[in-house]
Amino acid sequence: MDVKRTCRADSVCSRLLKFFFLLSVITLPAVVFAQSEEESRMLQMYFKEDELVEAPTRTPKPLSKVAENISIITSEEIEAMNAHTVTEILERVTGLFVEFFGHDFGSGSNLYIEGSNETHVLVLVDGTPWNFLSGGNAAVNSVPVRTIKRIEVIKGPASSAWGSSLGGVINIVTKDTGDDTVPSGSLGASIGERDTHDYTAEVTGRAGIAGYYLYAGRQGSNGLRDERFFENDSFYGKIDVPFSSDIKLLLTSGYSGPRLNTGDLISSDLTSIDITRAFFTTASVAAGITDELRFEASVYRFEQKFVQDNVVLGTGLLDPAESAGDRFSKIIYDEKTDGGSAKLVWTDAVHTAVIGADVSHGKLDQTIRAGTVLQSMGVPEVDRTHPGISKWAVFFNDTMSFGDFSVTPGIRYDENNVSGEFTSPSLGATYKAGKRTVLRASVAKGFTSPPLSFTSGGGVFLDPNPNLKPEKVWSYQAGAESQVTDFLRARVTVFHHDMKNAQVKVLYAAGAPTYNDLYFNLGEIKRNGVELDAETAQFYNVSMKAGFAYVRKESYLETDTSEESTIYNYMYNLSARYDDRKTFSAQLDGHYVWWDYSSSYMAKYDTFIWDLNLRKKIYSGGSMNTDIFMTAHNLFNGSHYTLGERQNPRRWIEAGLSLKF
Repeated sequence: MDVKRTCRADSVCSRLLKFFFLLSVITLPAVVFAQSEEESRMLQMYFKEDELVEAPTRTPKPLSKVAENISIITSEEIEAMNAHTVTEILERVTGLFVEFFGHDFGSGSNLYIEGSNETHVLVLVDGTPWNFLSGGNAAVNSVPVRTIKRIEVIKGPASSAWGSSLGGVINIVTKDTGDDTVPSGSLGASIGERDTHDYTAEVTGRAGIAGYYLYAGRQGSNGLRDERFFENDSFYGKIDVPFSSDIKLLLTSGYSGPRLNTGDLISSDLTSIDITRAFFTTASVAAGITDELRFEASVYRFEQKFVQDNVVLGTGLLDPAESAGDRFSKIIYDEKTDGGSAKLVWTDAVHTAVIGADVSHGKLDQTIRAGTVLQSMGVPEVDRTHPGISKWAVFFNDTMSFGDFSVTPGIRYDENNVSGEFTSPSLGATYKAGKRTVLRASVAKGFTSPPLSFTSGGGVFLDPNPNLKPEKVWSYQAGAESQVTDFLRARVTVFHHDMKNAQVKVLYAAGAPTYNDLYFNLGEIKRNGVELDAETAQFYNVSMKAGFAYVRKESYLETDTSEESTIYNYMYNLSARYDDRKTFSAQLDGHYVWWDYSSSYMAKYDTFIWDLNLRKKIYSGGSMNTDIFMTAHNLFNGSHYTLGERQNPRRWIEAGLSLKF
């Protein structure tokens, strides 16, 4: 947690917050008039309240019975925004704050949900945890966008279902295998400035009894600003084999290898190249035991290697004796995790109950190689550590439906050999007030386990603290979602998260002889805020979306000076789309975040960033369709960055072709 941030709330934000609260009161009545059957059919084309989601309880259930604050992004929406990385998709989610490291093509990022830390957000790919064991964060630029069927984002703790996830869960669901013996798929290519390119190919179908989905992609760029290049090759495959009408085996495997230059830090006399290698394979089986009871089990292996090579620029600011190209440090995290899960799901007219267990074992091989400058400061030339973590957990939840009312209690018990045990209860309820409005409320206890580098591995000028405890939170949320008019849907959510055992880095706490830093559980952090979303149905081929989120984060740190600080974050998402539903579509998206960083960061974020996407169908015949598209990124040359030495690119253009068969 960074305590250098300052409190800079302004009157404009206060007025906007009051306005949106008033708007929500006016437009979200608990009881509304009934609508005609014809209107209902029309609205369901745009507003799918009974769309099934899996993340909240680990089994599909209708969105109208989900008490958690959840957002869903579909593959159709992803295609419309012409996104190349998962972070480009997630920054359009209200309440999910994405901090880019330069906002280049393929650049890394940190993900914060409603003011959480990046270590509090659990990322899953088809149920496989994607976070690093070493640092606790997740590198989502290693997930191929084209393979995504939908993304489910739970905002707030989901520990009663998933364990360590104090801030929330991002569940990435990949595309299904095919049912037709005639293959179908797509080919795509886009080319932009600075040799920025994205080539993709995917095919799906069925061969004999086996269904398949296969993908391959290549991305690259010479750097849209300051030579920050990026390259990545990725592959993914999925095969399902139904042994009978009740039993199905599913196999998946994938690889991705992003490599990027994060840019020069002139003030530190350093430049860095980051390499990530992600490989995973899974096997799962689903079996229907009776009409009401089914069994599911899965195993996975996830290998992730991160290498950061920090090299001296040679300006003399670091050390006059150092030359350009000399090594400052090389950090290697080589991780391997094996895990599995099993669950029983029982469904009848009232209950959808889930009981299950998770188990995993992860191993981190950490190597830090220090250059001459660091060695002169007492850092060993080579430091190797090999910490591991073993986890097991049991969980239970039950969604009970009584007419327009549903309630979902849940509980999970987690234990690991590093930070001990934790119990996470939750309770959520929904009420359908008429045909147009759904009310939601939930309370949950959650936690996040400390990363292995904090407890066992350490780092440059960082000693491990084996006594570090999990951060824990009590969370309260309430909201309403309503079809305000025949063509307008709106949603409001208010939240309060009260976190204790905050993990805080204390400088020089290790004492003599190294005087390295240590992490301790110090203090409390309270996060309060509101989210508002509005979306229209298509009217004269035009539809619009808008989102607003506001977070007040109060920190009380139990240090020698008993520090207190308050920061404010808020964001806007705006989107206007024209689609004639025949041959042409256009979409304009605007995004803005206020970060509340101190002036020492030399940050700048005083304007919206706008992207324009145009798509035209040029051929349609039989099962084949061909589109051309063009995207203008940062249309108005806005500046939006959180570190002055990693500024975002100016406007850049790309164009491409998509062939579907």
